[in-house]
Amino acid sequence: MVTIKEIAKICEVSVATVSNIINDKGGVSDETRARVLKVIQEMNYTPNSVAKNLKTKNSRSIGVIAEDMTVFALPDIIDGITEYCEKEDYQILLVNLRLYKKFEDTYYRDDSYGTIVHRGIRKLLSMQVEGIIYVAAHERLINVIPERMAVPTVVAYGFTNRPEIPSIVVDDTKGAEQLVRYLISQGHKKIGVIAGKKDSLHTQSRLEGYQRALFSGNILYDPNLVVYGEWDRASGYRNTDILIEKNVSAIFCMNDFMAGGTYDRLYELGYQIGKDIAVAGFDNREMAEFEKPPLTTMGLPLHDMGYRASEVIIRLLEKEKMDAEDGIYYVDCNFFERESVNKFDTQTSHIDISYAP
Repeated sequence: MVTIKEIAKICEVSVATVSNIINDKGGVSDETRARVLKVIQEMNYTPNSVAKNLKTKNSRSIGVIAEDMTVFALPDIIDGITEYCEKEDYQILLVNLRLYKKFEDTYYRDDSYGTIVHRGIRKLLSMQVEGIIYVAAHERLINVIPERMAVPTVVAYGFTNRPEIPSIVVDDTKGAEQLVRYLISQGHKKIGVIAGKKDSLHTQSRLEGYQRALFSGNILYDPNLVVYGEWDRASGYRNTDILIEKNVSAIFCMNDFMAGGTYDRLYELGYQIGKDIAVAGFDNREMAEFEKPPLTTMGLPLHDMGYRASEVIIRLLEKEKMDAEDGIYYVDCNFFERESVNKFDTQTSHIDISYAP
């Protein structure tokens, strides 16, 4: 690798002169500047940014710790982080912990993976990052961030309950409320729910949004219309019969995979989705717009969460006052209206629960 000393020797100038030219400082003639830049280009010289950062203590680097890059939410979140960092002339240094690959979702429910996280933090700090963004694979309480962080830290897609470490999260409650309000506006009053796991923050928040929408529509909440699943297609398929037996006119699935399972079962029972019964999902996964009919759903603001996380971390670096006193920033979901929701008319509805299982 070519060094700055070699560039100076070839150009017959001092190392300080080459350094001034690289850093665009004055005090150098145009002729000398042109000669040095020509040699730098010919020799393909790259400044040692690590050494420079150690000297200036300003790396303009943000460390990103990803729980697992194979989980669907993370690439878009990190893309949002990258976009804002590029805009502000920061680079990101990524550590992928691969936690889901190692433990599947069992690590969501305990903190035994904390040593792996601490190792990742130490690795990034050794690279002189100015701040760290921790990106969770599933929204939950994150308890593994050390008490005294050497640099400003933000968590995306998870809560910390620590105002000094801001949390960037999905506004699941508002998103679910908006979606169910839409179903009500289409005439649906008896709306069944296929929820995720009971202990999931996503499930709890989306159920709260469902209840708020019912309240605003003067509809009594019936807990018998809520069934719980495992966030997979089989859960949607299995639980559809339970809701059909209760004569619902619409089914709100808390993710698109479960909605896909509901589609499968409804077709077996002879229902026309978007005509005989309404189905809505959540997440706006890739398959949603390719279902037949395309699925009405609420999209997660993954990119926007990453973008917001970068905004917050850089604001902390610049010692600006935070907007959220409790340290929690909620990001709105995006509504996608498609053909899976019909207008419900009680006079013309021909929903028949006397089907052959």
